[in-house]
Amino acid sequence: MKPSPLDRVLLLFTVIIAAYQVAVGIDGFDTLPIIAYTVGFGVLLVAVLLIFILGFDILDSPVVIIISTIIPLSLATGLAWQHLASYRTLYLLFAIGGFLAVTLTRSISAPGKLPIIILVLTHGIAGMTIFILPIILSIQGKAPPLFALVGIGGALIGVGGLLLSFLKTGRPILSRETILKVLPGLLLLTTACFAAGFKFG
Repeated sequence: MKPSPLDRVLLLFTVIIAAYQVAVGIDGFDTLPIIAYTVGFGVLLVAVLLIFILGFDILDSPVVIIISTIIPLSLATGLAWQHLASYRTLYLLFAIGGFLAVTLTRSISAPGKLPIIILVLTHGIAGMTIFILPIILSIQGKAPPLFALVGIGGALIGVGGLLLSFLKTGRPILSRETILKVLPGLLLLTTACFAAGFKFG
């Protein structure tokens, strides 16, 4: 299935915003958060660019679930490293372990519902971190109010990741047509929230 002209416009703007974030939008942080954010936005950039060039059929690739896990794990790790100093190492280990677990259960014939359970737990924890942490910091006055936009972006990327993951596992939450219809706009809104939250927050 090929993206419509409107889809391509939305995807193009998403690519531009993600490229900006990789190039200049994440300067001024510690080394690990910069690496984590660069990986997250870099993978998002490549993924959206592939959809723009190759169409939605690229989503049928076996690596989609793994890619859709890298993005929230990277962003959540960067946020945890910046704002949860006591849990830095623990969260980094969770991110590495979660990524390896998702990759392993998608590479071999894992029993029963284990792949789905691991996928939901990994996406859920990472997504909730990106969603809740910036909002709490904004409410507590430890970060500017607009930093909460990162949390909104986290909620959106969590929804997008789960939609794609369940679509790939053959147990879609919504129909494939509906998911593909909303995906370009969801990707743009997610990336815009992240960019605005990091810049003004």
